Amino acid sequence: MKKVFLFSEGNASMTDLLGGKGCNLAEMTALNLPVPQGFTISTQACLEYLENQTLSQPLIDEITHAIHSLESICNKSFNDPHHLLLVSVRSGAKISMPGMMDTILNLGLNDENVVKFAQLTNNERFAYDCYRRFIQMFANVVDGIDSQHFENCLKEYKTKFNYQTDAEISAHHLKQVVKDYQDIYYQLLGRAFPQDVYQQIFQSVEAVFKSWNNERAMVYRQMNNIPHDLGTAVTIQEMVFGNQGEQSGTGVLFTRNPANGTNELYGEYLVNAQGEDVVAGIRTPMSIRRLEALQPEIYQQILDLTQQLEDHYQDMQDIEFTVEEGTLYLLQTRNGKRTGHAAIKIAVDMVAEGKLTKEEALMTIDPSSLNQILHPTFESQAIHQAELITDSGLPASPGAASGAIVFTAEDAKERSEAGEKVILVRHETSPEDIIGMNAAEAIVTSQGGMTSHAAVVARGMGKTCVAGCDELEVNEASKTLIYPEGILNEGDIISVDGSTGKIYLGDLTTVAATVNQDFDKVMSWSEEIAKLKVRMNAETSNDIQAGLNFGAVGIGLVRTEHMFFHADRIKEIRRFLLTNNAHERKDALTKIRDFQINDFKAIFKLTQDKPVVIRLLDLPLHEFLPTTHKEIQKLAESLEISVASLENQILNLKEINPMMGHRGCRMGLSYPELYLMQGEAIIQAAIEIQNQLENTQIKPEIMIPLISNEQELILLRKQIKKHLDAFQETAQQSIHYTIGTMIETPRACLIADKLAKDSDFFSFGTNDLTQLTFGYSRDDAGKFLNHYLHTGILSHDPFQTIDSEGMIELMSLAVDRGRQSSADLKMGVCGELGGDPRSIDLFHRIDLDYVSCSPFRVPIARLAAAQAAIYH
Repeated sequence: MKKVFLFSEGNASMTDLLGGKGCNLAEMTALNLPVPQGFTISTQACLEYLENQTLSQPLIDEITHAIHSLESICNKSFNDPHHLLLVSVRSGAKISMPGMMDTILNLGLNDENVVKFAQLTNNERFAYDCYRRFIQMFANVVDGIDSQHFENCLKEYKTKFNYQTDAEISAHHLKQVVKDYQDIYYQLLGRAFPQDVYQQIFQSVEAVFKSWNNERAMVYRQMNNIPHDLGTAVTIQEMVFGNQGEQSGTGVLFTRNPANGTNELYGEYLVNAQGEDVVAGIRTPMSIRRLEALQPEIYQQILDLTQQLEDHYQDMQDIEFTVEEGTLYLLQTRNGKRTGHAAIKIAVDMVAEGKLTKEEALMTIDPSSLNQILHPTFESQAIHQAELITDSGLPASPGAASGAIVFTAEDAKERSEAGEKVILVRHETSPEDIIGMNAAEAIVTSQGGMTSHAAVVARGMGKTCVAGCDELEVNEASKTLIYPEGILNEGDIISVDGSTGKIYLGDLTTVAATVNQDFDKVMSWSEEIAKLKVRMNAETSNDIQAGLNFGAVGIGLVRTEHMFFHADRIKEIRRFLLTNNAHERKDALTKIRDFQINDFKAIFKLTQDKPVVIRLLDLPLHEFLPTTHKEIQKLAESLEISVASLENQILNLKEINPMMGHRGCRMGLSYPELYLMQGEAIIQAAIEIQNQLENTQIKPEIMIPLISNEQELILLRKQIKKHLDAFQETAQQSIHYTIGTMIETPRACLIADKLAKDSDFFSFGTNDLTQLTFGYSRDDAGKFLNHYLHTGILSHDPFQTIDSEGMIELMSLAVDRGRQSSADLKMGVCGELGGDPRSIDLFHRIDLDYVSCSPFRVPIARLAAAQAAIYH
């Protein structure tokens, strides 16, 4: 198989093989644009190298042949004193990863060629400046030598001879710098700097291949959901020089403003410089608009070419260019990265300009970038200057918030009411922390995962949350937070980025979240195109209103256990579970029923005729049993029993593995009055609200959780239906309700055909289904998942993105078997994966009817659902 392609042999469709850089250079070559020529070594060659850790002889032969072809095209060669060829070696993956992998410029220079180059350019200073740059880059990229060794050497020359900038260093001194650089290379490696050009090329290609797996590249891929098995291509391209004088320079530009989307040329230009000068920040570049005054012909050519490229690629372009002695060269183009605000504006504007259809425009927007619109973010400059506390946390709920550290819910509430912004820091939160979580600007936990209590509740509230920061040592007793570089105390100010999982020291400046008419237009297009409907997971009035404002078509999950996090309610649940007195239990149940009627009335009043899935109580007992002596003593007094007796009762209910214990439908079967009470409260609330609202039909969908056995469903459905039919007959009113089940165990997927016979709908609970499929505790998986991701055992966190091999197969099987028994069976997803764009694509493909997610993820899900419909 061919693995090396001249630019003239590729095109834009060959991204998988040539990477983004290689295929775009080939495409620009086909458009007859001013592109320095070269060739690209394919991603396939990279993958083979990474497997074997050596360049094969056939690949070496192909590269050698391509070099000869390039020499012929350019009419130059590596050792020709009259037509000297120098090249750059750059990485280029299928998906752009700016700055994550390695680049080498000026390759081909050696002790002999630098003399030839000086004579050819009639500029000795320029030639030796290129050579010292090459030695430093090669030593760093190929041999891993810290660039600081070379920077320190250069700094010594500048200090000794009073040079203010690099550009002032004379040719004489640059020759000395080159010798010193070679001495550094020899001293650190014990061998001379390579003089053979082919050796330089092959070692550079190997280094770029290896950079695919460098730490920063792997972290970038994890952060941006880029697969680890793509590999990178290597592009070898004829050098052009922006550092030949005042009529030369280098720049980067965008065809539209990447920050706000305005249709204007946006970029920077540096006179008499090479590309790394812009990136390194050693010199301050000028606005691209200044070029109009300095070189008006070049500026007009840039305007014409950038417009041509944007029209050709039908997207905003990020372009790198060099001007060599008054001649413009394009070195790269790619679809430009942009903020969420810019993505929305560019998409809407390009439809208005007639450049894109609605469908094409939607495909240019990264759904995850909408987080920047829906939640506040930190200013990029503030992040750049801030001191990082940790980046080990999970981005559990997006947003940006700063405040004083507090360690208890009570302190969070008290200090918040006094007007202070606080961050609640805990090992992990529990239901009792809900008041403090609500009062805090953000929540940070050292334990737990993406589906932990803190994560789920925070997402529902729209609160910023970073979970599972295993680098942090939280001491709630001494009120200290120990991190790798120091210790923080209660009251110290920190800033929490829930979109990245990073925590910073101090108060960082934020950018407020805003939506506008362009956003509304994109949501409207999404609604027109999507097949999957989008509901919300919500139970509080604020969350429900937020979800409705964002366009949710109903509620896909009301978690009724979340309604008992307040102190007066958790008290009644505990009374019900722990008393041995029948009268006491009945009284507790009555109070719970009254709470629930009011809760459901508030929900139905907002949702009106929209469908509402209400999950019956799924109580993990460890979250509701009292744990402290103070709590136990107080409850014992209210139950009029001894502390010892109550402690014995708690011990009897305690479980080794509560997430797989006495919860869900098992609780409903052990305490049937619980589910009957909830069903009655649902119908009573629906009747009352339906009577208040004219021409409105309330649509409750009652869901039984954690079914894994057909008989569980048959028995509970029969009990609930019998009770509710009798209740409606007594009330002399009827509500059209349905009863379905949550599919959240592997066994439920396998017997879906049987469950469908007694179910009006299925809703996949992906949190528990992932947990039980993998055998990972969702609360403890954070302790090893980062290691699994870093070592490539997992390509992504299965609690954040659906497992496309095992999990999706189970779900697909359940869909097929369920619809074999009941062709019209409605099916959806109510786990947090319902808001993940990559998961939504797979949910569309297995033909689900809807997804449900946290209210603030509803717009993301709506856009992702539309993209799935367009793509498939």
